[in-house]
Amino acid sequence: MNKDLKVIEFKNVTKEYKLYKNSKKRFLGIFSKKVKYKKKLAVDDVSFSICQGEAVALFGKNGAGKSTVLKMITGVTYPTTGDIEVNGRVSALLELTAGFDPELTGRENIYLKGQLYGLKDSEIAELEDEIVAFAEIDEYIDQPVRSYSSGMKARLGFAVSVNIRPEILIVDEALSVGDKNFRKKCLNKVNSIIEKENVTLLFVTHSIGTAREFCNRGMVMVKGKVIFDGDIDEAIELYNKQ
Repeated sequence: MNKDLKVIEFKNVTKEYKLYKNSKKRFLGIFSKKVKYKKKLAVDDVSFSICQGEAVALFGKNGAGKSTVLKMITGVTYPTTGDIEVNGRVSALLELTAGFDPELTGRENIYLKGQLYGLKDSEIAELEDEIVAFAEIDEYIDQPVRSYSSGMKARLGFAVSVNIRPEILIVDEALSVGDKNFRKKCLNKVNSIIEKENVTLLFVTHSIGTAREFCNRGMVMVKGKVIFDGDIDEAIELYNKQ
């Protein structure tokens, strides 16, 4: 762990959504400030930093703001106010099948998704065999992804995401992929890259046992605010009382 290198930093970050009555009102709201809407405060003046090599669990009930935090880290959405700094290649195990083209084969989608992560084809080629072996979908790797089951697509998505040499790994309950043996394989892989490659982990989960296995620091969110940031056992104790 490098405590001097902050790889994720939130500075007084607030995210507010505008909730319109229907899609027509939402469209009109783009052009006119007179269209009525309700305000939803998803993240409320949140500040924290995560250093290189740290493994941090983020707890909170549904609607606490966890997903919005992840979306802002990955650049899916942006803060209304405040600043966010992210230093390093982010691999997010959120929507595992996002970015796949159903008409392309699994192998072709490895290159497509690798390019979305900013890798060159030569870099992807070096990782290709490892990704194919990890996904365990055998001859289907050269079939169109539209012919895959949802489980097969998730396996391939996970295999790409954990094998692209990420510097920051964000996991949101994605370790429930596949059968029991494959889930164990996923857990072992995440553990391995954390230990051996000094990857920074942000783990969003309701699974207290898994969080304790990976993380020594925990943050608890309630109604858009971080109400605790510290020892994992204390975070779990507070989360359980909610």
